[in-house]
Amino acid sequence: MAKPLTDSEKRKQISVRGIAGLGDVAEVRKSFNRHLHFTLVKDRNVATPRDYFFALAHTVRDHLVGRWIRTQQHYYERDPKRIYYLSLEFYMGRTLQNTMVNLGLQNACDEAIYQLGLDLEELEEIEEDAGLGNGGLGRLAACFLDSMATLGLAAYGYGIRYEFGIFNQKIVNGWQVEEADDWLRYGNPWEKARPEYMLPVHFYGRVEHTPEGVRWLDTQVVLAMPYDTPVPGYRNNTVNTMRLWSAKAPNDFKLHDFNVGGYIEAVLDRNLAENISRVLYPNDNFFEGKELRLKQEYFVVAATLQDIIRRFKSSKFGCRDPVRTCFETFPDKVAIQLNDTHPALAIPELMRILVDVEKVDWDKAWEITKKTCAYTNHTVLPEALERWPVSMFEKLLPRHLEIIYAINQRHLDHVASLFPGDVDRLRRMSVIEEGDCKRINMAHLCVIGSHAVNGVARIHSEIVKQSVFKDFYELEPEKFQNKTNGITPRRWLLLCNPGLADTVVEKIGEGFLTDLSQLKKLLPLVNDEALIRDVAKVKQENKLKFSAFLEKEYKVKINPSSMFDVHVKRIHEYKRQLLNCLHIITLYNRIKKDPTKAFVPRTVMIGGKAAPGYHMAKMIIKLVTSIGNVVNHDPVVGDRLKVIFLENYRVSLAEKVIPAADLSQQISTAGTEASGTGNMKFMLNGALTIGTMDGANVEMAEEAGAENLFIFGMRVEDVKALDRKGYNAREYYDRLPELKQAVDQISSGFFSPKDPDCFRDIVNMLLNHDRFKVFADYEAYVACQAQVDQLYRNPREWTKKVIRNIACSGKFSSDRTITEYARDIWGVEPSDLQIPPPNLPKD
Repeated sequence: MAKPLTDSEKRKQISVRGIAGLGDVAEVRKSFNRHLHFTLVKDRNVATPRDYFFALAHTVRDHLVGRWIRTQQHYYERDPKRIYYLSLEFYMGRTLQNTMVNLGLQNACDEAIYQLGLDLEELEEIEEDAGLGNGGLGRLAACFLDSMATLGLAAYGYGIRYEFGIFNQKIVNGWQVEEADDWLRYGNPWEKARPEYMLPVHFYGRVEHTPEGVRWLDTQVVLAMPYDTPVPGYRNNTVNTMRLWSAKAPNDFKLHDFNVGGYIEAVLDRNLAENISRVLYPNDNFFEGKELRLKQEYFVVAATLQDIIRRFKSSKFGCRDPVRTCFETFPDKVAIQLNDTHPALAIPELMRILVDVEKVDWDKAWEITKKTCAYTNHTVLPEALERWPVSMFEKLLPRHLEIIYAINQRHLDHVASLFPGDVDRLRRMSVIEEGDCKRINMAHLCVIGSHAVNGVARIHSEIVKQSVFKDFYELEPEKFQNKTNGITPRRWLLLCNPGLADTVVEKIGEGFLTDLSQLKKLLPLVNDEALIRDVAKVKQENKLKFSAFLEKEYKVKINPSSMFDVHVKRIHEYKRQLLNCLHIITLYNRIKKDPTKAFVPRTVMIGGKAAPGYHMAKMIIKLVTSIGNVVNHDPVVGDRLKVIFLENYRVSLAEKVIPAADLSQQISTAGTEASGTGNMKFMLNGALTIGTMDGANVEMAEEAGAENLFIFGMRVEDVKALDRKGYNAREYYDRLPELKQAVDQISSGFFSPKDPDCFRDIVNMLLNHDRFKVFADYEAYVACQAQVDQLYRNPREWTKKVIRNIACSGKFSSDRTITEYARDIWGVEPSDLQIPPPNLPKD
């Protein structure tokens, strides 16, 4: 079998990233040495690998700064409409390689570092992932920032600078153990603190209504300190800003509450204020109504809106004096996109500022607010919807509670005038949910307070209109839109799979990197023998490289010619990792039953984090690792089946595993996954999809032809029909012998001999209260997997399907998604204007 190319051999090949100019290489070396010199303290003359990493990061950052300043000046001079993307999560991953790719510096850095006797890839591995997100929603925000900069939009990402991001996952005896992610431990070379823009955020207190207006008094103040991170577009010299807020206690925090003797306690109490930006809540698709989380949500919104209004008022570069005082034009200059309901408080907070502070009358303020805000819905699962107790609001944000009540009253009056006597409709559409505990439905607040509401895949947007917000859709159908998610082809092809990117460039040029629809040019080449051979060779090299990684990390020997069957995403019942487990057990039993039969060898990899409080998700991880223990050590099975749990799945691990995957598992119950974006990454990187007709899978099948994916199982209508009839898991268990055998093995302790009862909860759930109907799709899934095996036996036909999938993945670029947001929601036009680089004059 061919060995993977060494890095120096790859260097000799002409690459999509352009041949490095000697001048660039010399400049990078000089800059690197200068930074290294300043990094090393006098008494430490031996550099560590981390010193080299920081020297390189600072060298690359130097190339960003001039472009960053120039971009911001350009915006102040042109005064375009600005886009503000508000998100509680930005799952950025690593920054070094992405910056080199987008600035066209990768080859110069690679060559310079090589000449200095260092290895670029080893330095890249030192960087910590910025894991300020849980999964899809936070990673989508990161892709969107990349696309907004690449499309030349004056856009800003706003969020929280969590001191601790998504936890690091360790697997100990098969169980998930969480460790704090101290990602800032060694400093962050990409951020710039901006204390001159620090802002106060108020909590608690009381409200006073006076003839002059409403005042919110006796509040507790926390300061929001901004940290800016540059976001470079792809080779257009545009560098946008992601501004993340960190909580700081004011200097007089609590001190006046204490007598002289309480000084130490008072200073220690500063932590209470600063806890707001301490840690990311590790829940994905699950709402946890903690006061600290509500504080985080208000903190980011209050700081951001002050910043937006400051920038709106003084639009000249470097000018702090207000130029605009009238808010009539606010929606013409400002678009606020709410990434799910987490930043929903932007709606009442903007109302509070306009009405209480700026003295705009209520109806005018409401019109401005609605025209400015737009809301993206990310889930239809009821347990994920944010519903805050009124009592918590009353204490923490008393003025906002009054404003929400006033918004709701006007809204209900309007509904009542259109549907007189329909009390049930008023109840369903209210922002306030009555009950034992009165709650505020944040999704309803978002729909009422926005001019546009969108789902993230066509099927999801239909479900949003037909069920989740049915009443609201009947009221204002023109508000509802679809914006199918996308991924950035820079990180998810050029950066993570340079071999495939080179192969594509050779055939169709590099235009696809900023216009992914150009991949369609590969369609006429599906039968091109040279392309088939090259694509297969790249995949095999990626598999060899990942096999070496697995061997090093997991001490397990991988058969690199086996099918790499990959299922990576958050661990959740609706994503049905359990269905995959049942298939693995079925394959295992078939091999054991007939060991002489020819089986297609498979390496099944499952990875993802479970929310720390989610018992069933943690049990699923234990089950996967336990199945692996049995299967991987069975001599009868040999290398025909291996099961690996990929520990601590994160952006930087995704960049390694996705290019190596043959089969992508996207097997959620139809109607539960809003979109998915992992499915798009695998498609673009030459894996074939086995999946249900759910989320963006539907559109992937439409683009590539359903016959080029492995589609199985119930459709949304079938799930509904089964709900009406009543889902009876035992019916399938009794009827399907292979399913029964697998379930009985889990139940009897076959996979947990030391603790036979270990998986009792899983079996009980599957048989008696499985909301996601795993057994109902088992038979179709196993049959579909047999078709996967059959095709894999014919490498040429398999690769032809791969090429067709790659050629049809153009729709799933986040550039396309953002272009649609820009035109249909924000009312701005993308620009391919090249800002001149810092070494050239502006005009």
